[in-house]
Amino acid sequence: MRLGIQLGYSGQGFAESVDEVVEFEQAGAELVVVPEAYSFDAVSQLGYLAARTRTMGLASGVMQTYTRTPTLTAMTAAGLDYVSGGRFSLGLGASGPQVVEGFHGVRYDAPVGRTREIVEICRRVWRREALVFEGEHYRIPLPGDYGKPLKLINRPVRERIPVLLAAMGPRNVALAAEIADGWQALFLDPRAADRVFGAALSDGRSRRDPALGPLDVSVPVPFAVTEPSPALLGAHRAQLALYLGGMGARKRNFSNDLIRRYGYPREAELIQELYLSGRKAEAAAAVPDDLVAATCLVGVPDEIRRRLDALAEAGVTTILVSPLATTRAERVKDVAALRQILG
Repeated sequence: MRLGIQLGYSGQGFAESVDEVVEFEQAGAELVVVPEAYSFDAVSQLGYLAARTRTMGLASGVMQTYTRTPTLTAMTAAGLDYVSGGRFSLGLGASGPQVVEGFHGVRYDAPVGRTREIVEICRRVWRREALVFEGEHYRIPLPGDYGKPLKLINRPVRERIPVLLAAMGPRNVALAAEIADGWQALFLDPRAADRVFGAALSDGRSRRDPALGPLDVSVPVPFAVTEPSPALLGAHRAQLALYLGGMGARKRNFSNDLIRRYGYPREAELIQELYLSGRKAEAAAAVPDDLVAATCLVGVPDEIRRRLDALAEAGVTTILVSPLATTRAERVKDVAALRQILG
């Protein structure tokens, strides 16, 4: 199992966080992932990380499909792959209508169809084809006097940059298994993984091009090598409440839908109601304890090994940890310990 680092998107102390990532790299971390919600963009941070790191992979986790043209997405990925010496993976995700329509002012429609076309356009750009694309959602070039097909001026470091798709719903998960190099899950409960995602993954894999190779399955998890405590897991509990209750509209919240499929319909409804009414502490308290425990990686070494085995059994091949220890030295020590546990 590959060991990665999942950065946060608060924007607090970025330079110090990068200093820490450098130490994580020295401790054996193989990948760092930068998110992009409605915070600072991921691209500028990834460029900075490319200059400060030497061997670890870099990935967006994830760039939003609606906020850049498909061609700009391809150019950006090729540029990040160039400045990092071939270490970048393009993580893409549809985000949700509240962010896309509410913050960016772009209509949120056809996420599966658009994602499929964006990935195909990116791969054509990276192969330096003269770009001609006739899709349901994108047409390049536009008809008219100025619509001359162009190809990327620069020659990319790689003509096949890995594409990772973030997905929760069955159709999106199936798409990731069909066309992407990797699938990034969120709040993955290994106890329910096969029941909730198994059919979609099998469906997508049945149409997968063998040339893509095996599907990389990654999952971000809060992490610490210590006995769990309410104080230590408080931030994770609050994040679950945010996503289940407030990261999306009442009638369209993908994280809330996910835990309903896990078997928590009443809890999902209660958390959302409390959060949207401004009772955030009560919403966090309503998150089931076993869901908090199942979606993190916190425990003594033997418990960490057991949880890693469960994740591997669920198909996870890359673990993206957010270290929780209170000091930088402890966080680096925990990452080194996890590297040793993973072997």
